[in-house]
Amino acid sequence: MEEDKYRTVNAIAEGLYKEKGSRFISFIYPVKTEEEIKDILTEIKTKYYDARHHCYAYCLGANRERFRANDDGEPSSTAGKPILGQIVSNDLSNVLVVVVRYFGGIKLGVSGLIQAYRDAAADAILHAEIVERTVDEEIRIRFTYVVMNDVMKVLKEEEPEVLSRNFEMECEMTLSIRQKDMPRLKERLLKIESLAIEE
Repeated sequence: MEEDKYRTVNAIAEGLYKEKGSRFISFIYPVKTEEEIKDILTEIKTKYYDARHHCYAYCLGANRERFRANDDGEPSSTAGKPILGQIVSNDLSNVLVVVVRYFGGIKLGVSGLIQAYRDAAADAILHAEIVERTVDEEIRIRFTYVVMNDVMKVLKEEEPEVLSRNFEMECEMTLSIRQKDMPRLKERLLKIESLAIEE
């Protein structure tokens, strides 16, 4: 896979695994920040307050440079690690997988737990729509009306996404484009007289 592409999920999906009376309800979320993850975990713990465990794992960044696994009271490495393993083996990033466990009264043992959390995570992933995304970068540009046509010509040819525009006293735009295309876009824009780029 190219450096500036990654696989993630399009929307929240849910899975389920049952074993000896225990229910493992799993969820996968598309996420971009740790703050977002904290909010989702708080929400899940509130909604499923009567569950015994809320175990999770996440990977952030196109190359999964930030990741974490949490067993939430289950024996060490029996929950978070198998969940993380499913994220990695499905080559996903910018996702959070949470597995909520309702205890059924019968202990599953270490290998039983590992299998249950792994299979619950796999079921959520199975129900998710996996999509390919590009790593995008943003820049803000400022320019005068005089060069508007030159700017628009470059934008038409390079096709960045226009996130915002403000054409009052001076023209300002926020643009987003795939990481590998950014150097060429900048180079072409900087050739335009009086145009300034802010990153």
